[in-house]
Parts: sequence; structure tokens; C-alpha cells
Amino acid sequence: KPFIVCLVPEKRQELTTEGGLNLLGREKELQEYLQPIHAADITSSLFIDPEQDQIQAAAEIGAEYIEIHTGHFADAGSRAKRNQELDRIKEGLAQAHNLGLKVNLGHGLTYANIHAFAHLPGISEFSIGHSIVARASLVGMERAVGDMLEIIRGFC
Repeated sequence: KPFIVCLVPEKRQELTTEGGLNLLGREKELQEYLQPIHAADITSSLFIDPEQDQIQAAAEIGAEYIEIHTGHFADAGSRAKRNQELDRIKEGLAQAHNLGLKVNLGHGLTYANIHAFAHLPGISEFSIGHSIVARASLVGMERAVGDMLEIIRGFC
């Protein structure tokens, strides 16, 4: 059985996830989805945008983790927009911890941008897939993962 299950939104035409789950008004429905996950002694996570009301709802629904969507940071076209998104993520991280949630970050994380998050306290895990797999096609998986770990550890 898996250690953790993360519920992620998906639209039929998406190539990749464009944003987090909208928990508002769906609390009962999501509690019903989480119930068998918890009954099987599997940790639950909800992939959400770093918005106060979404984080509050995640705690009320009973998720143990949230994964904060970092895609808007990754896609930001300017330094000002990137900094604005980074501030939102930091605020979300603090709020989640105050509510007793554990926090993962993911979406659009790369070798070039992970440094913005690697030094932040209280992040349990980074979800980094595409960037590592793409690099692994050139240097092998062991080195690609090792290079990412080296970057992350260098900022911790």
C-alpha cells in the first residue's frame, strides 16, 4: 500500500495540472474521499493553491498534509511576480504549520528555481518529477537525483 495519497485536480484536456483543488463548498465530498484512505492507514494530502481559505478548509477536512502548488511561481514572468508568489507560498506554509498540517511543495520545480524554497523551514518534501527525469535522460537517474539533492542540501 502507498505511504501517502495526494488528491490532485484534473481536467480532461489538461496536459499538466494547472492549479490546486478548490476545496470550498466540497468539504463533505472530500471528507468522503479521505475516509477510506485514512481507514487503510494511508496518509492523505490535498494539492492546493497557497490561499488562506483553501488551507483552512484542508485542515477542517482532515488532511494530514497539503501540497502547495508552486506552478504560479515557476511560471511567473517577472521578478516582482515571482516574489509575490514566493510570499504567498511562505504565508501559506506558516498558516499550514499553525493549523498542524505538514507541507509539501510541488509543480514546476527545477534545478534553477528550487533554491527559492530549499532554505524554508518545515517543508516535508518537494515533488520534482519532470526536471529530474529530463536531466536523467542526459546524465542518468542516479546523478540527476544526486544533483538535485546537492542543491537542496546546499541551502538547508
